Amino acid sequence: MDCFERGIERKNTNCDKWDAPFVKEGVVPMWVADMDFEVAPAITRRLVLAAGKGAFGYQFLSDHYYDAVIHFMKERHDYPVEKDWICYVPNVVLGLFAGLQAVTEKGDEVIIQTPVYGPFFKVVRESGRILTESPLKNEDGYYTMDFEDLEKKITEKTKAMLICNPHNPSGRVWKEEELERLVAVCAGHGIAIISDDIHSDIVTEGHSHQMIAPICRRMGVKCITCTSPSKPFNLASVHVANCIIEDKEVRERFQQFLAMHHVNECNAFAEEALIGAYEESGEWLAQMNAYVEGNLDYFVDYIHENIPSLKVRKPEGTYLVWVDFSGTDIGQGNIKEYLSENCRVLVNDGEFFGQAGKGFVRFNLACPRKNVEFALKNLERQFA
Repeated sequence: MDCFERGIERKNTNCDKWDAPFVKEGVVPMWVADMDFEVAPAITRRLVLAAGKGAFGYQFLSDHYYDAVIHFMKERHDYPVEKDWICYVPNVVLGLFAGLQAVTEKGDEVIIQTPVYGPFFKVVRESGRILTESPLKNEDGYYTMDFEDLEKKITEKTKAMLICNPHNPSGRVWKEEELERLVAVCAGHGIAIISDDIHSDIVTEGHSHQMIAPICRRMGVKCITCTSPSKPFNLASVHVANCIIEDKEVRERFQQFLAMHHVNECNAFAEEALIGAYEESGEWLAQMNAYVEGNLDYFVDYIHENIPSLKVRKPEGTYLVWVDFSGTDIGQGNIKEYLSENCRVLVNDGEFFGQAGKGFVRFNLACPRKNVEFALKNLERQFA
């Protein structure tokens, strides 16, 4: 665990999280969802070897790449995947955008369950689709799908749903029965599902991630599952992700969109990073999950014991914590700016996740424990 406790220096490395112009001196950034940990040694070794080749012309992905994805999905998620189903994309957000082009037309309605990851709003609107929100139920910090509201929001023009599993920002890991009920609703209305599963390998003890694709197959629902090693292995700037699409027609439309917009080529490091992650870094991943869960426990317990004006629930997945500030004097103000100025910590404002996030902020705990302690002590001084 020493490598996680030690962390890695990221300032002055063109790092969004630490070097963005709005990150003030002396402020600890706990906002954008990447880690302050050094990547697994196996990944670094493979990237160094790739750099040593000395030539970086156009490349394609080998069978080894696809085999690594297939094996990882089967062993970790009990999801048998065929090579033809795997569509490389540089990042999951592009996968969501391309997915909408594959299963909807301009003017179609797309449902999202809020609060939810901010780009969900953008990819729908920027696609020329009509955004429909079905807010999740919040019961003392525990979020569930509101199926009654969902049914009310569906119209003849509703053609797709975007979901997030594990859910960002609440940290829910949707149960199999929840996903089955959701797919049944979509099956009854001919609605396709695009699932963002980028956090699926970051799950706390006692919970397990369920891929929605096998359920969709059983119920005849078209599905696109967006996955990536970028979150669990801290590889966002390598740009490697995969959309798994079983339906041939949907897959062809998806690939045609990527080719038409010239975004279907991989970079020279994508394959080596993914193989190093999926085939050679399982122990690192287990240790990272254990360390992050320790941070989650420490953060949540500390707030419950020392800062009762804040409301928080331990997430079931992700390294993100969703904190309710509505019980404080700044509950309806600019919480992000207040915390930066007075607590020296930079977070994501809740409204980035839609109006349902008003009064909340999101903390990223994929960092050394000392950063968590720093944030909590400053929060306690302001809000206890």
